[in-house]
Amino acid sequence: MNSANYTDTLDWTPEAKAKLKKIPYFVRTQARQRIEHLAREADLDVVTVDIVEQARIEFGQ
Repeated sequence: MNSANYTDTLDWTPEAKAKLKKIPYFVRTQARQRIEHLAREADLDVVTVDIVEQARIEFGQ
């Protein structure tokens, strides 16, 4: 999964950004890509804390 495949960027809610910052820095980029992938699959324009939690459950982050 490569974020370069996407030309649009998703907005993140402040709560979702806060959760992302709690992910260890060395896997944060990969986690962000996975979270945004899930959001796009769900046809979301904004990453919410719910989609971050869904990613955490699905990917064990």
